[in-house]
Amino acid sequence: MVKSSKWIREQSETAGLITPFLEQPVRKGVISYGPGPYGYDLRLDSTFRRILPGKEILDPRSAAETSYETCQGESLVLEPGDCALGRSLEYLRLPRGIIGLAFGKSTYARAGILVNVTPLEPEWEGFLTISIANTAPCPVRIHAGQGIVQVVFLAGDEPPLFSYKDLGGKYDGQKSITIPRVD
Repeated sequence: MVKSSKWIREQSETAGLITPFLEQPVRKGVISYGPGPYGYDLRLDSTFRRILPGKEILDPRSAAETSYETCQGESLVLEPGDCALGRSLEYLRLPRGIIGLAFGKSTYARAGILVNVTPLEPEWEGFLTISIANTAPCPVRIHAGQGIVQVVFLAGDEPPLFSYKDLGGKYDGQKSITIPRVD
């Protein structure tokens, strides 16, 4: 069952589902963020990790910090084919019986920006690491402090056999942009 904005607000107030939680959606003059009818639009933080071009193979099983450049700013211009990692401004704490699915905002999709976020597993918590890729044939600017993904929360019919926390998930509790790793 998809959870409503009322449930999202209640869970944010009592269990810290989304911190900080905005009561009203922000839509004028920005890429929208805040609560929606059945989800919540997360904002993009002002720190980015751009994947550097090079001839070395970037292997997610052994990614090196030197394959990434850290950038700060109110916006970041992605050249055609560029990929960067960002993070949400909001911290999330998923309850045991809930999974979150994140989808890129349509405003960015219409400019050639693809956003990828893996499912938010039951009992995962942290700032969301967001993959942002420019598929457009021209540079595209992304904006910190504005909407980047919408998360929809789904409840299972019964509790899962195990959660992300039960498995000792390697990205649990992340506070910053986390590059790929294999533990």
